[in-house]
Amino acid sequence: MKAARLFLCLAAFLSVTLAGNPADADELVRFESVPVKLSAFRIRKAAEQGEILSQPSGTPLLGYLSRPQGDGPFPAVVILHGCDGLRLSVKGLWPQRLVRWGYAVLVVDSFTTRNIQDTCQSPLPDRVFDAYGALNFLSKQGFVDIGRVALMGFSAGGTVTLDATKIEGNEQLMERKFRAAVAYYPACDANQGDATVPTLIMTGDRDNWSPAEHCRKRLARLSDNGPPIELDIYKGTYHDFDAPEFKVGRRVLGHIEKYNPDAAEKSIRSVHAFLRNYLAN
Repeated sequence: MKAARLFLCLAAFLSVTLAGNPADADELVRFESVPVKLSAFRIRKAAEQGEILSQPSGTPLLGYLSRPQGDGPFPAVVILHGCDGLRLSVKGLWPQRLVRWGYAVLVVDSFTTRNIQDTCQSPLPDRVFDAYGALNFLSKQGFVDIGRVALMGFSAGGTVTLDATKIEGNEQLMERKFRAAVAYYPACDANQGDATVPTLIMTGDRDNWSPAEHCRKRLARLSDNGPPIELDIYKGTYHDFDAPEFKVGRRVLGHIEKYNPDAAEKSIRSVHAFLRNYLAN
């Protein structure tokens, strides 16, 4: 009997192991940011001076790829971390959640290959190109429906998300486009104008790092012709309100970061509905 039970347990273990569960295991992948193209002025000046220009190359990057079970093709989400790097909720909780909803997920690590610890006091300007490098990488994955990919960012990554999908920005230079954008507590630019894709922005009314008022001003100046931008502002809520690792709360550079379970749950429901609406077939 003991031998039989042992055999059954071993068989069950092997069955689970061999079947695998892509939702539980992120795959470390390598790709490059989209190269920053030379301007027409720079090319013309080089020609006038007889200078030979080399083709710019992209920055090598790391990423963490997760996917649902099955062959797909699946809609996908590219995730950009904040100025503090890959914290648990960004690298772990959100990919797990999105995979359960049926999305492939690529979390972009913008820091490791650049030997950067954080950019909370010195912003990194090239991250828009990181986002589109991730999109290009996903276009080569047979299980991804490249026509249904959203860009999602947190804090500084949320700011990059808005920059990457603003009208007359670098998006117009890119071959492939995102379908939608989700920005958690970004630093909105009131003069940024229309977006190129439907956008969901979520922030707290007590967030003095990424003031909600700037986002309100941007929405007030939108034209009637652009894609919709939805702004959700949660009362009594600070920066990083969706991140359980900040249950106790902390002060960073004079700004409060604190988890708010009610706001977090509401925002998760909003993201779920938003992605389902805009990444549907």
